[in-house]
Amino acid sequence: MEPITLLSFLIIYFLVLIGVSYFTSKGSSDNASFFIANRNSKWYFVAFGMIGTALSGVTFISVPGAVDKSAFGYFQFVLGNAVGFVLIATVLLPLYYRLNIISIYSYLERRLGFWSYKSGAMIFLVSRTIGSAFRLYLVAIVLQKFIFDAWNVPFWITIIICLLLIWSYTFKGGLKTIIITDTLQTVFLLSSVVLSIYFIAKSLNLDIASTIETVKTSSYSQIFFWDDFVGNRNHFIKQFLGGLFITIAMTGLDQDLMQKNLSCKNIGEAQKNMLTFTGIFVCINIFFLSVGALLYTFAAAKGIDVKALGTPDHLFPEIALNYLGVVPAIVFMLGLTAATFATTDSALTALTTSFCVDFLGFDKKQDQNSSKLVNIRHYVHIVFSVLIFLVVLIFKLINDDSVVNAIFKAAGYTYGPLLGLFAFGMLTYRNVKDSLVPIICILSPILSFVIDANSLSWFNYSVGFELIIINAAITFLCLLAISNQREKVLKF
Repeated sequence: MEPITLLSFLIIYFLVLIGVSYFTSKGSSDNASFFIANRNSKWYFVAFGMIGTALSGVTFISVPGAVDKSAFGYFQFVLGNAVGFVLIATVLLPLYYRLNIISIYSYLERRLGFWSYKSGAMIFLVSRTIGSAFRLYLVAIVLQKFIFDAWNVPFWITIIICLLLIWSYTFKGGLKTIIITDTLQTVFLLSSVVLSIYFIAKSLNLDIASTIETVKTSSYSQIFFWDDFVGNRNHFIKQFLGGLFITIAMTGLDQDLMQKNLSCKNIGEAQKNMLTFTGIFVCINIFFLSVGALLYTFAAAKGIDVKALGTPDHLFPEIALNYLGVVPAIVFMLGLTAATFATTDSALTALTTSFCVDFLGFDKKQDQNSSKLVNIRHYVHIVFSVLIFLVVLIFKLINDDSVVNAIFKAAGYTYGPLLGLFAFGMLTYRNVKDSLVPIICILSPILSFVIDANSLSWFNYSVGFELIIINAAITFLCLLAISNQREKVLKF
């Protein structure tokens, strides 16, 4: 397919997003609307828009691509996700609403102390910057290969173009704009995955019934893996528990997704949002896994050398853009772009919010919406855009794995201490020696890395997504070692 055709549709797509940004931020571009959308978001918009934020281009490309090695085993992880979302709705959201906070990490200051608070906020900034860069990298390599390589545009310029487009519709309206643009982008994402199944099935001369039967009877359709708990990273318990705790950490303890929930009018609407989102999330992942089974079936039927592609992340774009025709190619590209940009724009807004509130103290200023503070917020927005740009370039040099694996691996290291901090605060009534908490938050990932690197030789055990549990447990035990029973218990 001609690169100029794809580029034309993407330009139209972003003009629509910029138009939405203009109208949603018109007359209200202060910090209150940027950070929490004036706590006036409709829960159904938030629930629907969160689909695009939570799934991202990683789910869109890497989950179908990973089917070859792990079949539908990823669904075990999704089931853990679902339980995690329910726990967030019933445990964490009520806590955040009772505290009436903008940044969720301010809980750590009230419960554990100043350095615990700063440590938690810094963990988020590092974690989200890395995760967002990984996700943006995925769509950038597709844009580079199928559009910008035709004009010999360097990869780093492709990244700058992506970030400039995101910045153009988020810097002013912030969360108030994101709620609407993410809803629009989720429509493109969901439409794209459903239509992709249709186009692939049509190319294989399959109707609805035979498509379902093809997926069901394929060698990729195994969901549950119970053999070899010690050596199999795909074992149900490892996947389920990994999904559960990664969800609690990457969603419930993540300013990005919680910021959307805190923009709802009250706790009841926030919980309706989260539970509705959970149901849709589980269903849509079944569709993505089905796409994976159909892609490999298609590749086998058409004689496509999957190994020659270099990484399974390239399979979906290769087939969609080179084998299915013009309309499927456009549908795929819009879906991928919507998925990735819905995640990155939201993360950029959350990173800006967290830094302004947690480190610059915007929530403690008398005039939070002064022109001076708004200008500072704009500069912070730009700085995090630059940081994401640099991380993408580094990731391009070192990555040799599926991006979905890289993201959850990184999450195990970066979000583990955050999970340990919140768990200690909520499950114990003990004080900690607050000044030592930053040291523990650095030490825990290092110890986790050593265990992960040597688990096979030391214990004959292969560590999977449960790495985050090991990391959080180390953090928790270290906090316990520097704590004592508090005389007065805080009530939240």
